[in-house]
Amino acid sequence: MKQIILMAGCLLVINTATAQHLKEAEVPANVKASFAIKYATSKVKVWEKEGVDYEAEFDLNKVESSAVFSADGTFKELEQEIKISELPKIASNYCIKNFTGYKISEAAKITDGTGKVMYEAEMTKGKEHFDAVFDDKGNFAKKSEPTTAKD
Repeated sequence: MKQIILMAGCLLVINTATAQHLKEAEVPANVKASFAIKYATSKVKVWEKEGVDYEAEFDLNKVESSAVFSADGTFKELEQEIKISELPKIASNYCIKNFTGYKISEAAKITDGTGKVMYEAEMTKGKEHFDAVFDDKGNFAKKSEPTTAKD
């Protein structure tokens, strides 16, 4: 029982350290205004503080999405869930070849403020997972450190 409580506590600390849920009143007015202008037809489900930035989770055209804004309200990036089959084939093949024993559990398309597109594949093996990031053509760019906590 002590191990379960300890594990739950560790997961809570890890999740709290990486992202902090905010009440809408805690989000700067210029961040909320920038979101409202950019995504006028969408409503924020959850606001989070990630480092110095603010992330809004919402649905955009029925697609699970999140947008990141700097503290001054500048748009930084949009991440949208995509079907695993929508990843560039080169990226999927890279994952199969280089991450033996892992499977792609989720995929996303990330578009930054300049319009640059990247793809992200969440790689999972049991409770362990990490993100593999690819450029717009599907070429490997980087991977995050593996973790056992679900973000």
